[in-house]
Amino acid sequence: MRLSVRHVTAYRFAAPMRYVVQRHRLLPSLSAGQHIEAWSVTVPGAVFSSVYRDAGGDRLQAMALKGPVDSFEVTVEGVAVTSDTNGILTGLKEQAPPLGYLRDTVMTAPNDAVRDLAEGVGPLQPLDRAHALSAAVREAVAYETDVTGPTTTAAEALAKGAGVCQDHAHVMIAAARHCDLPARYVTGYLHASDDDLTGEAGHAWAEIHIPGLGWVGFDPANACCPDQRYVRLGSGLDAAEAAPIRGTSFGVADEALDVAVAVAAMQQ
Repeated sequence: MRLSVRHVTAYRFAAPMRYVVQRHRLLPSLSAGQHIEAWSVTVPGAVFSSVYRDAGGDRLQAMALKGPVDSFEVTVEGVAVTSDTNGILTGLKEQAPPLGYLRDTVMTAPNDAVRDLAEGVGPLQPLDRAHALSAAVREAVAYETDVTGPTTTAAEALAKGAGVCQDHAHVMIAAARHCDLPARYVTGYLHASDDDLTGEAGHAWAEIHIPGLGWVGFDPANACCPDQRYVRLGSGLDAAEAAPIRGTSFGVADEALDVAVAVAAMQQ
């Protein structure tokens, strides 16, 4: 599937910043399931570092913008060619050992309710258990916007019984780690159809490490494994670590942020 992506993040400041520094995880993964036909990340007036690869196999880039800066936009445009690999991630050059993804974070620490959900699926084989966990998360957390926020934890989302794709991924990760299955948070894009529960083009899901298969993606929000509709950007222990954009603005002023993402299918 050929997918075109346009992702614009616009920043506005109440007063000019002296300068802005960011780390971008905005270059898609290079794996057996996707390759990049064209891709660019632009910020007018900014200086970019060379692209480097982290231990998780993600391609990153640093950006610096000298002030005074009262507004700027990060624009991502590109075409990715994807295929359905049944959710199995292969061909990604990474060095991080899977066991490192058993570590809990503030956003993924389990409580009794998460542990009960995890243990409720029964003593299954790892792949079957991961599928059962994904189904259990979808059942326990209804997709609903405006009930959670960027800092909502897995335990809080499960208690609310509602949330968005970030919350589904965090609950899935917390439950999987409780079952001794290495798990990580994945960010990317989704070409949504009418059948998808979430129609948001910017998307998140979980990957679980299965013995004999490697990393396998699970999207509880849409009750499926990632297929040719998904473009994978990168991963981390949780949403904060895997964020497409992380940075610091030097100055004293309030910040406003607008994000627009569009994903469209193209002719082969």
